[in-house]
Amino acid sequence: MPKIEKMFAFVAEDAGPDDEGIMGMSMGSIMMPFVGADQARIKSLLEHAQYIKRKTGKPFRILEFSVRKDVTSDYLP
Repeated sequence: MPKIEKMFAFVAEDAGPDDEGIMGMSMGSIMMPFVGADQARIKSLLEHAQYIKRKTGKPFRILEFSVRKDVTSDYLP
């Protein structure tokens, strides 16, 4: 598997244009966020994101994050 150099996330507007969150869906008792590191994964999530948009009326965007910084668990407060 290649090194991950960028990530993509499906982000939906919530209460307004300056209020957003990562889209996701429930899989049993687990919430699965719509994120991925390659085009195949993003394409596989697109239909689910479009379904959520139709049901909620909330627009979404796909954002690309490409700055990598390796951190360890002791980095977190």
